[in-house]
Amino acid sequence: MKRYRYFIKGQVQGVGFRPFIYKSALCFKLAGFVKNDINGVEIEAEAQQKDIELFEESLRLKLPPLARIDEIQKTEIEPLLKKGFAIIQSCDDSKNSYKSALIPPDTATCQECLADIKDEKNRKYHNYFATNCTNCGPRYSIIKTVPYDRKNTSMQKFKMCKSCEEEYNNPLNRRYHAQPISCNNCGPSLSLFGGDKKVDIAQKDIIKKVASLIEEGNILAIKGIGGFHIVCDATDDEALKKLRESKHRPTKPFAIMCKDLEQIKSLAYVNEKEEQLLTCKEAPIVILKKLTCQDNLHVKLSSLLAPNIDRIGCFLPYTALHHLLFVHVQNPIVATSANLGDEPIIISAENIFKKLPFVDFTLDFDREIINGVDDSLVQVIDGKTQIRRLARGYAPKVIKLPLKSEKKILAVGANAKNSIAFVMDDNIILSPHIGDLDSMEAFGFFERTLESFKRFYDFEPDIIVHDRHPNYETTKWAKKQNKELVEVQHHLAHIYACKAEFGLRGEYLGFSFDGTGYGDEDTLWGGEIFVGDKRKYSFKTVKLLGGEKAIKEPRRVALSMLFDKLSLEEVLKLELDAVKSFSLVEIKMLHQSYLKNLNAPKSSSVGRLFDAVASFSGIAQRVSYEGESGLLCESFYDKNIEKYFDYDIEEGVIEIKIAEYMLKNKPDKKELNSMFINTLVKIIADISKREKLEVILSGGVFQNKTLLELTCQELKQEKIKYCFQQETAINDGGIALGQAYYALSHSEF
Repeated sequence: MKRYRYFIKGQVQGVGFRPFIYKSALCFKLAGFVKNDINGVEIEAEAQQKDIELFEESLRLKLPPLARIDEIQKTEIEPLLKKGFAIIQSCDDSKNSYKSALIPPDTATCQECLADIKDEKNRKYHNYFATNCTNCGPRYSIIKTVPYDRKNTSMQKFKMCKSCEEEYNNPLNRRYHAQPISCNNCGPSLSLFGGDKKVDIAQKDIIKKVASLIEEGNILAIKGIGGFHIVCDATDDEALKKLRESKHRPTKPFAIMCKDLEQIKSLAYVNEKEEQLLTCKEAPIVILKKLTCQDNLHVKLSSLLAPNIDRIGCFLPYTALHHLLFVHVQNPIVATSANLGDEPIIISAENIFKKLPFVDFTLDFDREIINGVDDSLVQVIDGKTQIRRLARGYAPKVIKLPLKSEKKILAVGANAKNSIAFVMDDNIILSPHIGDLDSMEAFGFFERTLESFKRFYDFEPDIIVHDRHPNYETTKWAKKQNKELVEVQHHLAHIYACKAEFGLRGEYLGFSFDGTGYGDEDTLWGGEIFVGDKRKYSFKTVKLLGGEKAIKEPRRVALSMLFDKLSLEEVLKLELDAVKSFSLVEIKMLHQSYLKNLNAPKSSSVGRLFDAVASFSGIAQRVSYEGESGLLCESFYDKNIEKYFDYDIEEGVIEIKIAEYMLKNKPDKKELNSMFINTLVKIIADISKREKLEVILSGGVFQNKTLLELTCQELKQEKIKYCFQQETAINDGGIALGQAYYALSHSEF
C-alpha cells in the first residue's frame, strides 16, 4: 500500500472539486480524505500503486467543468492502513503567510439545472429563480472571504431546508457543497416594486407579471448575479427613446438579451466561434454584425438600439430567473447595466430608487450581492476571442507566470476601464472590470474592490505599480500609500499586458495604438511603436484644440490638421463639413489657440486620427461615447477599395497625408474611411518588415475589428508572427496586468 499527500492549487474551490475527488476515490478504492484550505485543496490518498496512478490520471483528464489545476505538490507519507474516504471540514490555518485559494468567477446556469426547472416532477419546476449547483451559478459575487464555504458568503443567513440539506451533504449529488443551494422553501425570494413601493403579489405570479410589464412598454430594473440590468422591450421605440433620454445616452449601443440562439441568428450573423461564445458557461455579450435584411424579419428591433453602426451586442439568459422570464417574453429585451453616467453597476434596490427615478418597476431578491460585477463583452477577430470587458464569467482572472515573485505587488491600472492586479508567488490575479474612475462613486468602487481582494488573500502589497499620469486617481492614491512605487508608461503597459498573457520575455515589436495616454515632452501619446521597451516610432502629433473638448468633437482635430497646412484665410474658403460646422468666430478663436498653443496639447494618438477622418468624411463632427468614430469609420469600410494615403516615416515620425488628399480630391465616405484603415495596415506591415521581430498588437484602437483582422491577414501573408490578447482586455482594462508584469520583468526578486 502507498499513501500520498497532495496539495493542489488552482480553481479548485466552489467548483465541485471535492465531490469529484470523493467519487474518484470510491472508483479507485482509495482510503484517505479531501479538504479545502485557504491555499487550495489538500488530499491524502492510500491504495495500491496502480490505483493511485489511475486516480492521478483522472485528475488530468476528468475534471469538473469549472475546475482548473495549476499546481500539484505530491509527497509520499507513511500508510495508515485504514479504510474509507471522507470529505472533511475546511481548514482555516492562520499560520499561513497568506491565503492563495483562487476565487471562482460567476457562471451561467448549467443545462442540468435548466432541466430541473423544466421537469414537472422536480420541486424546482417552473418556479425557482435561483437554482444552481456545483457546476454553475454565483461565486465571486457572493463571497466575502476564503475558504469558499457557505458561512463566508451572502447565503449565510438562509438556513437550508431538509431537502436542500440532503442534497448538500450527499457527495454523489451534483449540489454537494454548492454553497448557494436553496429552494422556494428556504432560499431567497423575489420582490416587485412600482417606483419604491412594494407591489402586493404572490411569489408564483411575479415573473409572469414582470413579463407583462415589459411587453406594455415599461422600463424595469431586474437584479442579476452581479448587479441590476435596466430592461425594456428591444422592439419598442418609445421605451428606447425614454431610456436614452433618461440615461443621457444619445447613441451609445445597448446590448440585448435574446431568449435563445435561434432568435439571435434571426437578427445577426453568427459564425461557429461566435456561437461557442454565446453558449459557453461565461455567457458574455458578443458583438455581432447585424443582418442586412431586417425589414423582412419576424422580430424588428428598434432603430434606436445601436444607431448608425452595423454591429449589435447580443447575449443569452444566464440565470434561471432570465430563463423563467423568457417563458413569457417573446421579443428580445434591452439588458444594459443599471448605473448613472460613469458610476459602477448598481447592486441594491435602494440605489435604483434613489438614482434611477425613471425606472417604472424593480424586480429584486434578498440574496445580497457582495461584489458587484458587470457583464463581460467580447468579439471574434481573426478566429480568436477578443475581450473588451473582462467581468462576469471570466474574472477574477488568473495568469500563471513563468517566474515567481518573493514580494507582493499591487498594480492599480488606468483611470478609464479600470481593473487592478495582484501578484502573489507565480500568479497574477486580475480583478473584474471596475470602470472609469471619474466620479466619487466609481473611485469608491475601486477602493471596495481592492479591499475585497486584500481580504480574500490577506494581501498587503510590498510594491505598488501605477501609471505615469500625475492626475490619474490611481496615481494619486498610490502616492499616498507609503509603499515602494514603480511607475510604468501607459502605452508600454499595453505591450506588457500582451506579454503577460502569453508569458513572453525579451524583445518584441510592439504596436500600442490607443486613445490618449500620458507620454513624454508634454505630449499625449496613443500611436506608439516600441522595439523592446524603447519607443522607436510614433505618429506625427496633432494639436487638440480645446484640450479634452477635442475628444468629444472630432471636427476640432480635423480643423487642427488643416491649420497645420493652410492659412486661416485658406481654411475659411474650404467647402468641408469639418469647417462649415463652426461659426466664423469659433474658427478664428481656435486658430489663435492653435498659433499660441493655448489649451492645445499635442497628441500622437491613432484614436484622434480616426476622429479626424470621421470629421473629414462628414460622418461625425461630435461624438457621445469613446470609440464612436472608430465604429462609424468601420461601418463605411469597403473591402473593394484598396487605395491608401501617402505617408512618410522620417526619424521615427509617421505622417499620413490625410489633409493633403482632402485638399486635392473629393472622396466619398467609403473611400476616405477605407483608405485610412488600409493605410494603418500598410504602416504596421512596413515597419514589421523593417524591424524583423515578432509583433505585439495592443491598445484600445485594436478593438476595431476591421483594422485588426486586415492587419492579421497582412502579417500572415508576410509570414510575420504576431499576437494580440485573447483572455484579457486589449483596452485600458489590461493596463494593470501590464503594469504588474513590467514590474516583475524589471526586478531582481
